[in-house]
Amino acid sequence: GQLVKMLLYTEVTRYLDFKVIEGSFVYKGGKIYKVPSTEAEALASSLMGLFEKRRFRKFLVYVANFDENDPRTFEGVDPKKTTMRDVYKKFDLGQDVIDFTGHALALYRTDDYLDQPCQETINRIKLYSESLARYGKSPYLYPLYGLGELPQGFARLSAIYGGTYMLNKPIEEIVIENGKVVGVKSEGEVARCKQLICDPSYVSDRVTKVGQVIRVICILSHPIKNTNDANSCQIIIPQNQVNRKSDIYVCMISSAHNVAAQGKYIAIASTTVESAEPEKEIKPALDLLEPIEQKFVSISDLFAPTDLGTESQIFISRTYDATTHFETTCDDIKDIYKRMMGSEFDFEEMKRKKNDIYGEEEQQ
Repeated sequence: GQLVKMLLYTEVTRYLDFKVIEGSFVYKGGKIYKVPSTEAEALASSLMGLFEKRRFRKFLVYVANFDENDPRTFEGVDPKKTTMRDVYKKFDLGQDVIDFTGHALALYRTDDYLDQPCQETINRIKLYSESLARYGKSPYLYPLYGLGELPQGFARLSAIYGGTYMLNKPIEEIVIENGKVVGVKSEGEVARCKQLICDPSYVSDRVTKVGQVIRVICILSHPIKNTNDANSCQIIIPQNQVNRKSDIYVCMISSAHNVAAQGKYIAIASTTVESAEPEKEIKPALDLLEPIEQKFVSISDLFAPTDLGTESQIFISRTYDATTHFETTCDDIKDIYKRMMGSEFDFEEMKRKKNDIYGEEEQQ
């Protein structure tokens, strides 16, 4: 997805080592199944009946051949007008298949996408299949030593360009003059600035609560059942399968990624809170993980900025949501970039600039 692109274009990849996540699974009727994303897997999957498999295979072939620049591949679908609901109808796909296609392949969090033009969804499914073809066991990568390596990689890159890092520095106040940020005060000193980027915890008066997330970190002494003893996996529980409005995510990693001792497995379950009893809401995920040796439950408020930063020049990020992938986080980064710079963040432009500096050959 977008994060891999960002890591490659900024070359932060040189500071990181990744390992593929071994399996991608989806929940149906209380059980988990491998997410089928190739023709061969579609035909072998126990997730669907025989006829459904054939229809789904046809759909996957259609998606693989789909090229938004070549109308011959559209088969009567207008990528900018036809809704995804109609595309599913065209291939006569049933509700369960729609569930896992939208939530486990296209990684949508709700079903709003069904009534939007299908181009975006088709491209998302394509991205999933192409990533799978590249890495083999699943389309997901995870950094060795854990996600903390990601900010560290960017910190190193920033240092190369003259960035200064001060860690564990208590923030006393954000200094504002005439409604505009001029600096940050810490331990009596002020670091002056023209623009400030921060997360919601520093500016409670400029953000609004938009929901809550429950996360449960579980320590296990066994791989998750029915995952073929995978030492890492991602499981998505589509909302319809558990009568909810939002999906439940499980990400499981182990000593293979240098984040746990030999023989221990760490599973993180998360979802958006919808009721007064969040622990009940996450239960379907925890049931898949039993027996659990120890669990740590946290419920966090989700905030979004009410101040877009145009006047104050304070640019506030959104709180991390329940997803286990980084698509929504990358959208947030691109949004902050646009608010700060006044123009869209353009991957291709970044690529071109690098070619100007280093020449094409270097990039290969």
